[in-house]
Amino acid sequence: MDIKKKIKWGILILFIIALTILYKFYNPATNIYFPKCPFRELTGFKCPGCGSQRAIHYLLNFEIYEAIKENALLVLSIPYLLTGFIFDLIKNPNVELLKWRKIFFGEKPIYIILIIIVAFWILRNTTYCQQYI
Repeated sequence: MDIKKKIKWGILILFIIALTILYKFYNPATNIYFPKCPFRELTGFKCPGCGSQRAIHYLLNFEIYEAIKENALLVLSIPYLLTGFIFDLIKNPNVELLKWRKIFFGEKPIYIILIIIVAFWILRNTTYCQQYI
C-alpha cells in the first residue's frame, strides 16, 4: 500500500473515531449543533432518514429500543449493510460467493429495497403510524 493510500485510510479512520465519540456522548435530540433534516424543516414530514442521528446515538449507548423508535429502518438495515461491506472486502471471490452477492445485492434486491424505503417513508407519515415509526 502506498503512502497516499495509508494517509487517506488514516484520515478516514480518525474521522470515524471522532464521529463515534461525538455521537456516543452528545444526543442530537438535545444538542443544537447537529444538522436538522431539510426535508422535515421544509415540509413538516419525516423523510426515511429522519431520526438516524438519534438512532446512532442510542445504538452507541446500547439503547436498542430507543434506536428502533427513532428510525427502525436504519437499525434493521445495519446487518444488511455490514454484509455488503464484507462482500466488498473479499478479494477474488469464488463462484459461490458471487452467486450469494447477486442474490442479496443484485438488481432485484435493489428494487425491493427501494420499495421498502418508500413504504417506510409513506407509513411513518400517516396519522395512524406516526406513533409507531
